Amino acid sequence: MKRLSARAAVGAAIAFVYGMAGQALANEPHPWQLGLQAPASPVKDQLDSFHDLLLVIITAITLLVLALLVYVCVRFSAKNNPTPSRTSHNTILEVAWTVIPVVILIVIAVPSFRVLYFLEVVPKADMTIKVTGRQWYWDYEYPDQGNIAFSSYMIPESDLKPGQRRLLEVDNRVVVPVDTTVRLQVTAGDVLHSWAMPAFGVKKDAVPGRLNETWFKAEREGVYYGQCSEICGVNHGFMPIAVEVVSKEKFNEWVQKAKVAFGPQGDRQLAQAPAPAAAQR
Repeated sequence: MKRLSARAAVGAAIAFVYGMAGQALANEPHPWQLGLQAPASPVKDQLDSFHDLLLVIITAITLLVLALLVYVCVRFSAKNNPTPSRTSHNTILEVAWTVIPVVILIVIAVPSFRVLYFLEVVPKADMTIKVTGRQWYWDYEYPDQGNIAFSSYMIPESDLKPGQRRLLEVDNRVVVPVDTTVRLQVTAGDVLHSWAMPAFGVKKDAVPGRLNETWFKAEREGVYYGQCSEICGVNHGFMPIAVEVVSKEKFNEWVQKAKVAFGPQGDRQLAQAPAPAAAQR
């Protein structure tokens, strides 16, 4: 009976943890969310694995330090140790507290360098998107799809439709096909910005006069939300990012429509439109 009760307790605990984690299995942040957003790209998978490793290491260090503090408080209290030792050096301890941190740093450094290399080296891309940060909206260009270009503004709260996310929804989403390696070329037209998409593990600074490069490969369809992650002025909090990942067939359909709306021969006024009045607060 005791074993059954213990198993039931463990099962309940696991169900609770997975239940809380299930709340994070979405493409956007949620109130009272625990943990990171669910990964949707190989980069985010690598970052999550590295995060889990660091969590184990820091938990072990914290417990060790706590145990040492408790031991010292009890073992060397005035009651238990009325005559203090006059020892000033201990070779074993000094070697241990030098070698152990070095080993821990090596254990952290090896996967850290591996993740950094994986992030920075852009594989052979299937398509390219150029992102330009502006005060306070984003410009997007698709050079591989007939030079489609458009601007993306946050939808003011007064214009939101049912189901749209406040401060996250935009008028023109970035549309990409699933299971496709996308090269992002990021720059800025005025001040520093940062294009960040948590579910993809992407955060790349947009610097005026400089073209930075990163990549992602969305592994499941859906709408993913991010925001500018570099303080860029008074409306910094009002330039969200929305990426819609669709099937390759639907992406081809979108490209044909976008060529008409945003292509060289289409209506390019969106790229020069003024920022919504509601966002200029």
